[in-house]
Amino acid sequence: MSVDLLVTESGGVRYHDGIDVDPLLSARPYLTATTAGGVAATAVGPDDHRHHLGVSVAIPDVNGTTFWGGRTFVRGEGSRMLANHGRQVERSREVGQGRVTQELVWVTPDETALLDERRTIIARAGGDGIDVLWSTVLTAAHGAVSVGSPQTNGRDGAFYGGIFWRASFLTGRVRCAGGDGADAAHGSLSPWLAVDGPGVSLVATTSNHDMPWFVRADGYVGFGPAVAVGGRRALAAGEELQLDLRVSILERPPVDPAAVARRLSA
Repeated sequence: MSVDLLVTESGGVRYHDGIDVDPLLSARPYLTATTAGGVAATAVGPDDHRHHLGVSVAIPDVNGTTFWGGRTFVRGEGSRMLANHGRQVERSREVGQGRVTQELVWVTPDETALLDERRTIIARAGGDGIDVLWSTVLTAAHGAVSVGSPQTNGRDGAFYGGIFWRASFLTGRVRCAGGDGADAAHGSLSPWLAVDGPGVSLVATTSNHDMPWFVRADGYVGFGPAVAVGGRRALAAGEELQLDLRVSILERPPVDPAAVARRLSA
């Protein structure tokens, strides 16, 4: 089942329940989007990374269970396909005009609950394009959890995990407050991120000011504020972790991405 959150003449924003996702990809709901003119801004199940599902909350390691999908990086062994693929199960959903609010539980392969989640996604016309505003609250409602990434497990630079946006294009121009290029943005705490591809430009911001940007722009393009970078993130029983990502989908590179980010945050 899918829900159209915003419809334009040629495209828009759609939210998918993810029930039919292959279990080896860590089944979860996800969002797809285009520019107002219909150019794809997201990719789902591309050949290079089948577990990349448009925009989703994807974390590689929660108490050893992957909610990212595909292989798991094991210290001293490298990436291995393990029988550790979790899934996000919907408990409730409320849909309004341009908005979906959902409650989910994150479960292990044996159906043990690890996290509860409440997410709200808003799609709206904004400026010269379309805005997607995603906020999530994860709660360790079933006991303490430890959250990791391939980097915390030994793979330098691979600290992805959190709200993750997989773009439709394979290479892109990256800009941030600290300069141009993915090297400037990756690991930075820039207040904004701009990623430009053919016929689509994405400007992103977040209120997670303690979460560095994971950015890749060669081979594939993907980004998001990263949950576990310098070490594993521990959540005590009952503790909450708030995540958000706000993205403006434009048809041409903005002259002033910082101004777009300020509008998203207003």
